[in-house]
Amino acid sequence: MSSRRTVSLVTLGCARNEVDSEELAGRLSAGGWDLVEGDTEADVTIVNTCGFIDAAKQDSIETLLEAAENGGRVVAAGCMAERYGSELAQALPEAQVIGFDDYAAITDRLDDVVAGRTLVPHDPRDRRTLLPISPAERDASQAHVPGHASFAESAGAEGTELPYRASVPRRRLVGGPVANLKIASGCDRRCTFCAIPTFRGAYLSRRPDDIVREAEWLASEGVREVFLVSENSTSYGKDLGDVRALEKLLPRLAAVEGLERVRVSYLQPAEVRPGLVDVLTGTPGVVPYFDLSFQHASGTLLRRMRRFGDRERFLELLDTVRKRAPEAGSRSNFIVGFPGETEAEFEDLVSFLSEARLDAIGVFGYSDEEGTEAFGHEGKLPDEVVAERVDRLNRLSEELMTQRAEERIGSEVTVLVETVLEDGAYEGRAEHQAPEVDGSTILYGEGLAVGDLVRATVIQSAGADLIAEQDDTHGEAADR
Repeated sequence: MSSRRTVSLVTLGCARNEVDSEELAGRLSAGGWDLVEGDTEADVTIVNTCGFIDAAKQDSIETLLEAAENGGRVVAAGCMAERYGSELAQALPEAQVIGFDDYAAITDRLDDVVAGRTLVPHDPRDRRTLLPISPAERDASQAHVPGHASFAESAGAEGTELPYRASVPRRRLVGGPVANLKIASGCDRRCTFCAIPTFRGAYLSRRPDDIVREAEWLASEGVREVFLVSENSTSYGKDLGDVRALEKLLPRLAAVEGLERVRVSYLQPAEVRPGLVDVLTGTPGVVPYFDLSFQHASGTLLRRMRRFGDRERFLELLDTVRKRAPEAGSRSNFIVGFPGETEAEFEDLVSFLSEARLDAIGVFGYSDEEGTEAFGHEGKLPDEVVAERVDRLNRLSEELMTQRAEERIGSEVTVLVETVLEDGAYEGRAEHQAPEVDGSTILYGEGLAVGDLVRATVIQSAGADLIAEQDDTHGEAADR
């Protein structure tokens, strides 16, 4: 057998998980492992699981079992593995289980797996207890947080600076002109439906200089757009003593040579300050894109979720954004069937969506999550009622997203080319379209290449997707 071992990485879940997988890939590559596609040829398959909701957990289990059926060794990592630890290992003997604390020593863990040694899975715990309650007292060195490696950790001899690849173990698993960039991890909120803080931990921001340097490395790798990801981007910097840290970080990232776009995900409406709106709508290179975590629109129901806002405040926020940037993109996700949701509260959500003119809408039916406050709430709705409301809201959402796309016909957009199709056709995304979660734009033009930023006019729409025609720019990238 070759002295170099082979490993396959399967990533499930969100963009944050994708960044974590690239950290694992970087550590494994540096440790002498070869990454291969497909688990049938690998010595070990790592499944980076999702543990958010029941459907995601079931998908994770099925993926682990499928990998095991191919006869190779299987390791469960990620949120589901961290959340359940030894419980998962006992229930699923087909896979060995590692937690976040194992990531820094992943090569050793996989050496054990190949040698036939059984890993000792961790007992589940609340990771919020690993960091001080006060954000100002937190430090990344107090607990391993995936995606938070610091340059200072890997200084060379006599403090000389090492190249990015040597100092931060990240290896891109997917090419193309777009990359996720983690700015923080964890969450200090106590939403009654969400278990994420218990297994992702308390909120911890990365240092601005580390983020900028990683963005510089990504740009050197051909990335043209960075998508800033975290559990809650609007809290960025509070543990660094600067609640305006995100407003200061965005212009620095937009100034990185080679980057054409900076996009932010997951904004809490209650924390979107006027200064942040100004930066998001008025900084060249920062796209006016608002991924707002509304979750619902009924004020009374949101209070039961331990969240803030209501239909009127949310509409005011959207109006403020559009006054500054009329073509700004907006999206959100919504939970339907939360315990005690009345017909009136549901209709409040329906009314909000009809007025909000969102570009993208995600609808989820409520499901009980162990360890959350809502798990013990009374007033659980029958499954058939939840399903009926989800179906109704999904159908409305499709109609509303179609209408919103139609409103953009005749407007000028700037498209980042991501795929070359056939016969002068390309696929990419306009500024209001985030990778994977939103629609895309089919672009007709000439002489374009992946990574080009192209001005175009929208001539048609298809659902949430757009069809656009290149303006007379002869394939040149649009000015920032």
